[in-house]
Amino acid sequence: MTAAKAPDASRRSARSRDAILQASMELVGDVGYNKLTIEAIAARAGVGKQTIYRWWPSKAAVLLDAFTQVVDDPGYQGGIPDTGDLAADLKNVLRATVDEFRDEAFEAPYRALAVAGAADAELSRQFVERLTEPGLAVYAKRLRAAQQAGEISADIDVRVAVDMILSPLSQRWLMRSGELTHEFADTLVDLVLNGLRPRP
Repeated sequence: MTAAKAPDASRRSARSRDAILQASMELVGDVGYNKLTIEAIAARAGVGKQTIYRWWPSKAAVLLDAFTQVVDDPGYQGGIPDTGDLAADLKNVLRATVDEFRDEAFEAPYRALAVAGAADAELSRQFVERLTEPGLAVYAKRLRAAQQAGEISADIDVRVAVDMILSPLSQRWLMRSGELTHEFADTLVDLVLNGLRPRP
């Protein structure tokens, strides 16, 4: 007779972890961050609360890992293409960002983490390190290439230029101070590039 195989604990743990991360993303969209609880995540994932606390100290930590897993997926990742037309390249990727901000599946966890980070210094640090900085680096890389091609001034601080492009969009979204549209994204790019281009 063939001996029965022992259960694979690591595979079971991976399944539980994936279920917890998925549950946190679903629930924050359903009930919002304020009503999101470890108990609710555990119930949705079909695990005990202690299973969650063994891996994460708080609901914010669970949600941060869940959202980071989404944006780290190879199918989600992408840089800014270099077609030789800087304005068109930036407009295309900024329009995609607008679409993400208007997508409830993306918007709910991202907004929850941004708001929670305002009151939690450690969460804010991790949010910036794992989510914000990688995104900014993509823009900075494209602008440096534009500098080398002579499309923008060589003495421009690229990081400040990235902030000039992205901060108004983020502010409008976070504060709900106006509609996010492709036209708004295009206007931002045109205004910023007008200030970055080499002067005669």
